[in-house]
Amino acid sequence: EVQVVESGGGSVQAGGSLRLSCAASGFSFDGFAIGWFRQAPGKEREGVSCVSWRDGSTYYADDVKGRFTISIDKNRNMVYLQMNSLKPDDTAVYYCVAAARYYVTDWSQWSAYDYWGQGTQVTVSS
Repeated sequence: EVQVVESGGGSVQAGGSLRLSCAASGFSFDGFAIGWFRQAPGKEREGVSCVSWRDGSTYYADDVKGRFTISIDKNRNMVYLQMNSLKPDDTAVYYCVAAARYYVTDWSQWSAYDYWGQGTQVTVSS
């Protein structure tokens, strides 16, 4: 079965860090664009970051720039989202998504992707 699987969520105090992982099951990320979205209770789902497997180009939402870093590990076929200086507003379910092409026209659109994970909870307490 082809799917993306997230891991690494948890609870942390404000100012802390977490690293989320995204694994491809049943396929390789080679040639894909991989992104992270999040959805907080009562809020719309929003794009957090995206990376092109081909050349490592990265994209970030304004409110996570300088705090979050997306990266790839080609040897392990994994994508990571390092989240530092976490704030209570970062509390959400985080989803890994993947598009079967090098770039997506609008990386922050959920519908631009072809595979979506089940999500992992991140909770930041004040």
